[in-house]
Amino acid sequence: MPTLLFSVAGVPSATLLLALLALPLLTLTLLRAGRGWHRSVHYQIGLVSTGLSLLLALRLPRAFCSTSSGRVETVRVVLAPSAVTPIRLGIDGISLPFILLTNLTIYLCVLSLNSSTPRILEAVVALVALQFGVLATFLALDLLAFFICFERTLIPIFFLVLLWGSRERRIRASYRIAIYTLLGSIFRFFNLLYLSAKTGTTDYDLLLQLSLHEEDQRFLWGTFFIAFAAKIPLVPLHLWLPEAHVEAPTVGSVLLAALLLKLGTYGIVRFSLPLFPEGTVYFAPIVTTLAIVGVIYTALTARRQVDLKKIIAYSSVGHRNVVLIGRRAGTSEGLQGALFQRISHGIVSGALFFAVGSIYERYGVRSLHYFGGLAHLYPLLTIVFVTFSLANLGLPPTSSFVGEFLILLGILPHSG
Repeated sequence: MPTLLFSVAGVPSATLLLALLALPLLTLTLLRAGRGWHRSVHYQIGLVSTGLSLLLALRLPRAFCSTSSGRVETVRVVLAPSAVTPIRLGIDGISLPFILLTNLTIYLCVLSLNSSTPRILEAVVALVALQFGVLATFLALDLLAFFICFERTLIPIFFLVLLWGSRERRIRASYRIAIYTLLGSIFRFFNLLYLSAKTGTTDYDLLLQLSLHEEDQRFLWGTFFIAFAAKIPLVPLHLWLPEAHVEAPTVGSVLLAALLLKLGTYGIVRFSLPLFPEGTVYFAPIVTTLAIVGVIYTALTARRQVDLKKIIAYSSVGHRNVVLIGRRAGTSEGLQGALFQRISHGIVSGALFFAVGSIYERYGVRSLHYFGGLAHLYPLLTIVFVTFSLANLGLPPTSSFVGEFLILLGILPHSG
């Protein structure tokens, strides 16, 4: 059962994180029990639950900044009495921004719905279930727990695209998401079995203290990277993303861009880089080359599109390749810029998809050919869209500029 380890700044930090995970589960239980209630009640339950989660998440920075160890290591979860070591959940400077981003994004997605949304009960259930899966993924300090939670996020987004997709190809798009994700996960699953048999543990901190053979590190890093590259996604494993964005409902596109596509780079930074440093160095030239090719390819492809969702989707792939370049630089500026850019991109791309979705719901089109004179009809929406478009370009002094500038500073030492 869960065990509290310590308190921070007068607030039981273990209880705080446990509440963040327990609240979505309690909400799902309540929604299941109240299936016969009016659809407006289902919407209000989802709105209140995600709002409370956001308020709880806003208390985390104070608890984290009050620690001297740099990590609020909070919860032990024993899945079975015979388990050798319990699965541990915790938060540090890498995962904290994503916890805040997750709760903010989920709340805005629920807020964008209304009681007249088709299948509102199922929509709220999918969003709350996705919230739990993403939060647990960012909090996991165990490779097995990370794998389970990482794969669990596939189920809600699959049904969001399948049931609420906007066009006739939504079935194809939802299955593409599943196939690409699961094919990558096969590598990671067998790697976990190999690593567990080799070391006897999947605990993150215990693995940090071990020194694996160089050949093992290269093998594990390469196969882990294949799984994460499909989720980033990295060229040529990106083919599922543009179609998924085009066919997904507005909230589906927002969740893909703001949260789910961050899990790949998070897994590389959290596990691959520190656990397999020899593999990181060995594969650095290959990964950097693929990322540079991805930036150029997606930029040229985005220029040819007329569908706004496809333009944002391809630009998103390019931004994530830039993030990967910053990670591969290995400098403090590059790493900080990559982290900053990921958070910035989650906010900017989410806002752009919300804006495009708002236009699509009014007119049923996303082609650039039909958007002439939009500023006269919706001046406020136009201002929001242009502002975040400029942020997506990295225009000073937007947040994207800060992240990309730091990444450029980070890779300068390697330019010679």
